[in-house]
Amino acid sequence: MFLELTGQTAIVTGGATGIGEAICRRLAAAGATIVVADINLPGAEDIAQSIGGGSFAEYVDITSSASVHHCVEDIVRRRGQIDILVNNAGIAGKAAPIEQQTDEDFARVMAVNVHGVFYFCRAVIPHMKSRKYGRIVNIASIAGKEGNPNMIAYSASKAAVLGLTKSLGKEVATEGICVNAVTPAVVRTRILDQLTPAQVEYMTEKIPMRRTGQPEEIAAIVHFLASRDCSFVTAQAYDASGGRATY
Repeated sequence: MFLELTGQTAIVTGGATGIGEAICRRLAAAGATIVVADINLPGAEDIAQSIGGGSFAEYVDITSSASVHHCVEDIVRRRGQIDILVNNAGIAGKAAPIEQQTDEDFARVMAVNVHGVFYFCRAVIPHMKSRKYGRIVNIASIAGKEGNPNMIAYSASKAAVLGLTKSLGKEVATEGICVNAVTPAVVRTRILDQLTPAQVEYMTEKIPMRRTGQPEEIAAIVHFLASRDCSFVTAQAYDASGGRATY
């Protein structure tokens, strides 16, 4: 069966809600055992229990390298292997002009959206290298390519995720590890609650399909990039933008 994931272990950060939840369910349906890694442990436990099949929750604060290291160590101890890492956890940050953004506002977005991806990639790469196999999928954003006004920190953070993806993908290209990113346009999740209606309208108007994406549509792309069928694709960014970007 194509895109089969039976016997594989997949970590999905931010898996308790939204796109992360959809990814967890999609990969589990393909046979993977899912580690729902989230700072919201009760929510992660609910998702893991509803998925079943040996999936389980792990508490992690992705802004802490120590927390990420402990999380990965525990997963290796429990499962003996990590085949897939999906760096999905992220925040939008405050929607406001740059002069209204504080140091703390900017630093918080970078800590979650960039440092968290770096910490998790760094933690799993030695294990994946030792097994000569791995799939890493980073959830970026179309904002990282085009930039959204009044979302300086978010746009900059997602551009950083794309740069990290391309660099790491090339770095481990001969190790049996593929590293790719998905760049969604606006997707209908609770993260939109962090934005103003005007901000959401601005982003939706730029989409030729004239609608927001659905979490399940992003999960479908992640599924391919997380599979063995993704064997000659690395260091790439896959758009899921309803035609907003074509490069």
